[in-house]
Formats: sequence, structure tokens, C-alpha cells
Amino acid sequence: MNRLGRSAVRVSELAFGGSAIGNLFTEVTETQAHEAVAAAWQRGVRYFDTAPHYGLGLSERRLGAALRERPRAQYAISTKVGRRLEPSDRGGDDLAHGFVVPATHRRVWDFSEDGVRRTLEGSLERLGLDHVDIVYLHDPDDHAEEAFREGYPALEKLRAQGVVGAIGAGMNQAEMLTRFVRDTDVDVVLCAGRYTLLDQQALVELLPAALDRGTSVVIGGAFNSGLLADPRPGATYNYATALPELLHRALRLKAVAARHGTTLRAAALAFCAAHPAVAAVLVGARSAHEVVDCAHQFAAPVPADLWQELRETGLLPEEAPVPGETPV
Repeated sequence: MNRLGRSAVRVSELAFGGSAIGNLFTEVTETQAHEAVAAAWQRGVRYFDTAPHYGLGLSERRLGAALRERPRAQYAISTKVGRRLEPSDRGGDDLAHGFVVPATHRRVWDFSEDGVRRTLEGSLERLGLDHVDIVYLHDPDDHAEEAFREGYPALEKLRAQGVVGAIGAGMNQAEMLTRFVRDTDVDVVLCAGRYTLLDQQALVELLPAALDRGTSVVIGGAFNSGLLADPRPGATYNYATALPELLHRALRLKAVAARHGTTLRAAALAFCAAHPAVAAVLVGARSAHEVVDCAHQFAAPVPADLWQELRETGLLPEEAPVPGETPV
């Protein structure tokens, strides 16, 4: 268990990402969702992440139901603000946003103080909880001014009032997260897809800034949406079909892992967890089988010679810390 920044919130090193149980790309049954969360709990996962965006609230409802009988003091849960849900009667589905659910609501970008509070209230109702441990500003890429001027101060107030234990921002980029780390008093940032075996953008400024400021980092997208889990023709990289050169690089990484008696999945997870600024690695799962595999891969030892070969062949930069090392 690792503490987030200077807060009192503690999270498990391996965390459960709730987007998949919100029917991301594929329908998941209630039973499958419940079994996935139960499998995570049985393997020591004590940090669970969700958001209103995931299945128009479906992920929050399912996660809350699956955790209802668990001791509340024994786990941390995070949700996000910035996309407020409003009822909609337009009908149809939510496939345009990637979720296989009826379009019962519409998303409204809203990082205002009122929007933050209303969104959090809706999340608590869906989760069936009286508080969450962590709240992130969710993807404020095109709403930076409002997020810094209103959204972040609103989270600061909620933290000061004891409504939440830790605050931060979650994004698929490193640049704005670096600004949050340097210019605000966030406890944690969630960086998705920008610190992996294929993409080390976060290593340039975000991770060093986080170390300097004592801010924790949660890494999501360790498999870059699929390519590093199963590199093959048609595999996805950042939610689009991987380009041939990326597939080739991933296949080279897989071959190195195999030569050293391990898997690409194990190496991908170990790499993300190795940086000292990283408090948790967040992995989405839609079934108990995926959870069990992920927990097994996360716990598997990765030989030191693998990292040496990746550096020698140019597949990993020298400055990227690996298990057992600290950044230069």
C-alpha cells in the first residue's frame, strides 16, 4: 500500500480500472462485472477507479454494488468530475463514445464549482457511498482555463472540508498534468498511456516534477489499450489500430521477454511500477479471468537481463528506471 502525496489516502500498487465494466467496446454482464471486482479483491487489490463517463454511470453503479459488502475502511475508490451527466430522451446508444449502453444521459463538459459538486453528488448516489477517497478532474484538455480557475479550487475546498481525501487530475497526456503538479497542490495525477514500454513522454517532465514536489502518480494504460498485452495484426494502440512500425516494435519487445522466460505483459506492468514517483498501476478488466491473469503478471519476477537487453537494443532509453533502480 502506498500513500498518495501528503494525503492520508493509501492505495494498492495494483489498481482496478472500471471502464471495462461500464461496457467499454463490449457488453459485460452484471455477473461478470461482479466477479471481476471480487477477483481483484481476493488478490489484494484495494484501489478501484471509475468515472461517470464510463457507460454513462454504469461503471459506478456496478462498482458500488460489488464493493457494498466490503469493509469501507479497507479500500480506496476514485471517481472523476468534468463530464456532468444529464438525462436525455434522444434514444439510441452510446457507441459514439465507445460504450455499449443505451443513451439515457448526455455528457456536459462542466468544470465549474457547481458542476464539480453536482457531478460528485451524482457519483456518490450511483456508488451508494457517502464519500470517495480520490476525485480527479477528468480530461480537461480543451477546458484548461475553467479547470484551473474553477475546477481545481472546487476540489481544494472539498478536500479542506474533508469531503474527499485526495485530489488530482486524470488525462491521456503528460504536459498539462505537469502543470497541475507544478502549479497546484494536487496529491496525485493519473497519467494514461504516456508512460509505457512504447511511450515514455511522462519521463521528460511529469515524473521528475512529481518526484520533486512529492506528488504521486498513478499510471493507467500500461498496455496502450491492447498492443502491449497481445501484439498482433489489428491490435489497438491508444484505441486505434496500431501502425505497422508500432506493431513491429511491440513484437520485438515480446520476443525479448520470451527469451528471458517471461511475458510482455509482465514486463509492461513492471516497467510502469518501477519509477519511484508511481504509487499504483491501474489496469482495466472485464472478467475474473483477466483480473487473475493481470495479478499473476504483476507479481511475476522480471529478470534484470531483460532490461539490459532492451537498453542495448535501443528498445528502452537508458534514463528510464527499471525495477531495482532509481532515476539519475
